[in-house]
Amino acid sequence: MLLYRSDEWYKSLSREELLKLNNENKIWIDRLTAQGKATPGRALERRGAIVSGKNGRFVTDGPFAESKEAIGGYLVLDVETIDEAIAIAQSIPGLAYGGSIEVRPVAEECPLDVRVRELAQEEQLATV
Repeated sequence: MLLYRSDEWYKSLSREELLKLNNENKIWIDRLTAQGKATPGRALERRGAIVSGKNGRFVTDGPFAESKEAIGGYLVLDVETIDEAIAIAQSIPGLAYGGSIEVRPVAEECPLDVRVRELAQEEQLATV
């Protein structure tokens, strides 16, 4: 998954630069989609909340209350290796203007499920 990090650098671009970048992004995403390497993602609103604490006790404005840079959107890739995902991220047209891209593998399984299975195995071994 590619996570677009942004500090709203695009606000300093001229109308012409924005139109050019928008067109380049469309061509880039269309090409990846046609190659079967990407499922178009979405931009994320710059508003939201962070829920934390036991029973969701704390709700703070967010999702990035303490950061000037936030995840602004995502794109899901369908590639074989993280190196291929990194190469795709390096070709994003918007990098020429600022921002950054976080490349993260999507886990095959929730870590909570893995831990539950490990504990069950440990418990089973302890009773043998």
